[in-house]
Amino acid sequence: MPWRFRRRADRQPAETSKGRRRLVETLVVAVIAIAAALSLSMWQPFRMAEARYFDYVVPLFAPDLQALSAEDGGVVIVAIDEPSFAEIGLQWPWPRALHGQLVEALRNAGAKAVGLDLIFAEPSSEGSDEALAAALGPDVVLAADESIIETPHMSQLVRTEPLPIFLAKGARAGLASVVLDRDGVLRRIPAFPDGFAAEILAAAGESPQLPLAEATGRMVQTMGPARSYPTISYYQALDPKSFLPPDFLKDKIVLVGRSLQMSVASDVGGVDSFASSETARDGFLVPGVEMQATILDNLRHGLSFGWASTTQNALLIALFGALAAALAWRPADLWTLAGALGLIVVVVAVDLLALQGFRLFLPPLAPSLCIAGVLAPLAARDIAEERRMRRDVTRAFGHYLAPAMVDKLARDPKALKLGGERRELTILFSDVRNFTVLAESMKDEPERLTQLINRLLTPLSDAVLERGGTIDKFIGDCIMAFWNAPLDDPDHARHAVEAGLAMLASVEGVNRELREELGESAPALSIGVGINSGICVVGNMGSSRRFDYSVLGDAVNYASRLEGASKSCAVPLLLGETTATQLATTMRPVLVDRISVKGRSGVAPVYTVLSGAPPTSQEVASFDAAVERLLTGEEDTQAGAEMRQELKDLLARIAERERQRRSASTA
Repeated sequence: MPWRFRRRADRQPAETSKGRRRLVETLVVAVIAIAAALSLSMWQPFRMAEARYFDYVVPLFAPDLQALSAEDGGVVIVAIDEPSFAEIGLQWPWPRALHGQLVEALRNAGAKAVGLDLIFAEPSSEGSDEALAAALGPDVVLAADESIIETPHMSQLVRTEPLPIFLAKGARAGLASVVLDRDGVLRRIPAFPDGFAAEILAAAGESPQLPLAEATGRMVQTMGPARSYPTISYYQALDPKSFLPPDFLKDKIVLVGRSLQMSVASDVGGVDSFASSETARDGFLVPGVEMQATILDNLRHGLSFGWASTTQNALLIALFGALAAALAWRPADLWTLAGALGLIVVVVAVDLLALQGFRLFLPPLAPSLCIAGVLAPLAARDIAEERRMRRDVTRAFGHYLAPAMVDKLARDPKALKLGGERRELTILFSDVRNFTVLAESMKDEPERLTQLINRLLTPLSDAVLERGGTIDKFIGDCIMAFWNAPLDDPDHARHAVEAGLAMLASVEGVNRELREELGESAPALSIGVGINSGICVVGNMGSSRRFDYSVLGDAVNYASRLEGASKSCAVPLLLGETTATQLATTMRPVLVDRISVKGRSGVAPVYTVLSGAPPTSQEVASFDAAVERLLTGEEDTQAGAEMRQELKDLLARIAERERQRRSASTA
C-alpha cells in the first residue's frame, strides 16, 4: 500500500495556507458568536431566562437569620393569620383602636421600631382613629401605596397616603409598593427613596449599609421560603407577657402584616403575596410583609446583588469566546467536548465566586452560549473535513487494499501502524511470461500494448484485493503483493495461495476473451507466480524525500526468485518451503523440485498446489516419493496407479523436465 510522504519543506506552503485559513475561519466564527451572545444578553426575554437562573442559585447564598439577629436584634413578623382571626373573633378590617393597642404592646415589650404593612387611607370611626393616632410615634411606619392607572386616554400615577391624623403624631409613611419583573417575580429592591423598608430603618435609627440610591434596583438576596423569619400571631403580640418569652421582642424591628400559616401556591395566588426567587424552588408565594422584611435586611446588611453592566457582560463574553476559539484551534475530538464542558463549568464557577465575593451577578448563559456558538460550527467543520478525508483515504486505499480491509481501517485507524515493524508475511510475485517478445511484437503499437497489459493486470489485482492482500507495487508487467500487513491476517499463507490460483484462472479468462475478439491472431498470455512466507520488515521505506509503504527481507527476495524459477520448474505457481509447511494440512502442497537460488547456499525444496480439490495425504506421500526418485535420476515406475489424473499430469511434466535437464547436462 504505497503512501507518499513529503519533507517538511515540501509541506510547509500547503500547511501554512491551511493554517491561515483555519485561523481566519476561527476568528470569524468567534467574532460572530461573541456578537450574537452579546446581542442576546441585551434581549429582554433572554434576560428573563438569566433571571430564572439567578432564582435557582441565589438561595445558596442565603445568610443565617439567627446570626444576623445576634448582631442587630433582627426582625420579627407579627402575622395577621388564621389563629388571630379565630382568637380575636372580629371581621376584617379590625378596629384601628386594636392596632393602637398592638403598637403600645410592642413598644412596651422593647421593640425598636414597628412597621404596619397596612394602609390607613380612609377614615373609620372617629374614636378608633384617634386611639390609633394616640399610639403612633416616630418609631412607627405606616404603609403607603403608589399605583399607575391606565386608561385609553391617559396614564395616571396615584399615591395613597395614610390619613394626616396619623402622620401628625410623628409616624412615618413608607411606600410598600414593589416592582415585579416581567415574569411576575419580585427580585429587585424598589426604586423608592421613601420605601417602606428604608423608612423602618430610619425609624430604628439605622442607615442602609449601601446608600439607598446605589441599592435601588439591585437583586434581592432571599432569606428562605415563607415563614423563615421568626413569626408570632397578632393575638400573641397583643399580650406578649402571656404568650411570649421574656424580652422576646426587645430591640427587635417588628413588621405587622397579612401572613397566612398555610403557604399559597404560585398558580393560585393570594392577597399581598408575591413570587420570589424561592418560588422557583418550592412553588409557593411569600407574604408581602416577609418580602418587606427581606428588603429591609438587604438594605441593613448590604446583601443585595448587582447585575453585571453591559461592559462587564461584554468582557466576560469576549473572554470566554476567545478561550473557546483557542480550544477550537486544534481539530475537534472528545477532548474538545470535554474542554467545552470545562469552560462552561468555569463560567458558572466565576459567577458563583462573583456572587459570593463581590455580590455581583455575572449571568453565565450568554458566555456559555458563546462557547457553544464558537465550538459547534468549528467542530462541525472538523467532522465534515474528517469525513471528507476519510472518504479520500478510503478511495485511495481502495486501489491497494481489499474493500473489507479499507472499511476496517476507516473504522479503526489505529490498526494502521507506520514505521518499520518485524512480522511474518507471505509475499507474492507475479510476472507475465515472454513479455519482452510480446512488447517487441507490438513496438509500433505502444497504446495497444498498454491496453493489453492493463486489461490483464486488472483481474490479477482484483484477485489479490479480494483475498485481503496489499499490493506493494507494479513493476512493469510484474505485481508484488503481500499479506498480514498492515492488518493482521492469521491465514495469510492460504489467502496468498488462493490469490495465486485465482490469478492463473483469470489469465485463462482473458485469453478466452482475446480469442473471441481477435481470433487465432490473439496473443496467448501466461504468468508465473512465486509465493514465499517469512519474517520481513514492513513499513516506510525510501529516502528522506519520498517514502513507500513496502517490505524488505530475505523472504521477499526468495519469493521473487521463486516466480522466476516457476518457468524452469514447469509449473505456473511455485511455493517456498515455509509457505508449503503452513498449508500442509489444508491445501496439501506437493513437491516439485529442489532448487538453488543465487545468494543462498544449498538447495531447497519448492512446491505447488492443485487448482482442484486438495489431494489426500496418501496421494501427497506417493507423489512426493515419485518426484524424489525423479530428482535422483531413477525411473518412476512405482507411482501409484490410483493417483488422480491431475497429479499424473503434473508428474509427467516434472519427469519431462528432468529428462530435458539430464539431456542438457550430458550434451
